[in-house]
Amino acid sequence: MLGYFKEILDSAPREPLNWRLYYIITCFGFMGVARGLDESLVAAMLIQKSFVHDFGLDLMSASRKADVTGNITSIVQLGSLAGALIAFIMGDGVGRLWIAREMCTMWLVGVIVYMTSDGQLGWLYVGRFILGIGLGQMSIVAPMYLAECAEKSVRGFAVSLFGATEYFGMVLGYFASYGAAVHLPNSYSKQWVIPQVVPIIFAAIILALLAYAPESPRYLINVGKEERAAEVLSCLRGLPIGDPALSDELSDIRAQLQQENSVRLSTRSVSAMKELVSEPGNRYRLVVAITAQLLTQWSGASNITLYAPEFFAILGVPGHNQKLLYTAILGIVKLVASLLFAIFVIDLLGRKRSLMAGISLQFVGMLYIAVFLTVVPSATDGAVHSPSQRHASTAAIAFIYLCGTGYAIGWNSMQYLVNAEIFPLRARALGMSGVMVLHFANRYGANKALPEMLLDRALQPHGTFYFFAAVTALGLAWVWGFLPELAGKSLEETDAVFELPWYKIGRYRSRSENMPDRENAASVMSNKERSEDATRDTAVDVSRRMDDRG
Repeated sequence: MLGYFKEILDSAPREPLNWRLYYIITCFGFMGVARGLDESLVAAMLIQKSFVHDFGLDLMSASRKADVTGNITSIVQLGSLAGALIAFIMGDGVGRLWIAREMCTMWLVGVIVYMTSDGQLGWLYVGRFILGIGLGQMSIVAPMYLAECAEKSVRGFAVSLFGATEYFGMVLGYFASYGAAVHLPNSYSKQWVIPQVVPIIFAAIILALLAYAPESPRYLINVGKEERAAEVLSCLRGLPIGDPALSDELSDIRAQLQQENSVRLSTRSVSAMKELVSEPGNRYRLVVAITAQLLTQWSGASNITLYAPEFFAILGVPGHNQKLLYTAILGIVKLVASLLFAIFVIDLLGRKRSLMAGISLQFVGMLYIAVFLTVVPSATDGAVHSPSQRHASTAAIAFIYLCGTGYAIGWNSMQYLVNAEIFPLRARALGMSGVMVLHFANRYGANKALPEMLLDRALQPHGTFYFFAAVTALGLAWVWGFLPELAGKSLEETDAVFELPWYKIGRYRSRSENMPDRENAASVMSNKERSEDATRDTAVDVSRRMDDRG
């Protein structure tokens, strides 16, 4: 096994691992911080007494409070849905770089609006909607940019780091809220406002860094700026413009565009949409991307992140500050798991095996918590009675962390990587935007539904976790049967995988003896044709001899 890892690492070129790569990863990879900060800050905000008092949540009925809480957490997903559409409309027109600057500005404005809402739910909703517009664009543009700019041997690392920095943002947000809760009185209305300064700082820093970031070379070629694309790619790879490896990569991009141009004359949305639904390989890509989003959002792990303090209360953690501390530790667990995954695992083990391992951990955790809440349904806020129940409660808390670990190395990183890798270049913006619209629609539904699902008149806590376990088990079976392994493939070589018959795509392994690329596929076809020609010639020769004998 170690020899296998060493072989992969030794085969990776060293030139792309330069400071320019680290710079663009800093610019676009750290955009994941935005969503992590938002989810952690709003999770803590909802249980802070200063926020509850300012917005009158303590005066509402349980049903009304669940409805308002769902609105506060999920309204950002509606904004993200709009942002995904904007990313598609603007992405191929103004480029990845300019839209990145615009979405960081929306992030900044949204945070400022909702942190100054002063107890008015309407302004809180408006600010979180504007914030969501920026976050929705980031979820598309940042992974797309990283996938298009990073060399294929480190592409998985670069895109996965976007997911890892989401957890870095969570840790910052959780501890900022925990610090405010410990050091500021609950009666102080700014207790929940002060932590909101953290995303403002990050948005300003990333905006400043984007001033020196290059445009995506693949986008530049797509709009006809080939000389500029060669200069950018040369800079990113650390290779001179005439270098054979650089020329080959540019040729691969051009070849893909030329192949698509031979059957499509327009780059308009209608043409790209027709491309996605009319070709069998592209339909399979679309189904893979859509199914991945559905299974991810309803697996429950993102709900645990957003409502973590409430879940810890359900499992028996007492005290306001203690819930925030346990939630902050969850952020650290996810951050460490995602970093180790991005750096050491994904480009070594591949996407598929890594994803299956993460889903398996998540399933075990969800199932244990469901069983625990069935046996001990009254564990809320430390109300456990026997030593065995206390031990089981502690184990359930540990399994929350296991769920977080599984999600960090599984669905969370993979949902962005799958979307960034599988779509063809000319339909990539449309494909990713369309799938992310579905992503945010489902995320809105899941976040909005969860407070209602936990009520006694609905699934209740134990039924909710059984539902999550069932979805996770379904996801594990789907990944095994339908998701291809694309580790080590360039974005252009990925097309060859989806030209296989549909029933073979899911069993494809990129490091096996399966069809590795277009050249090998062409070689196989060429050999087959030569063999058929030889067989035909032999048959003709035998036929002539038979005629002569006759």
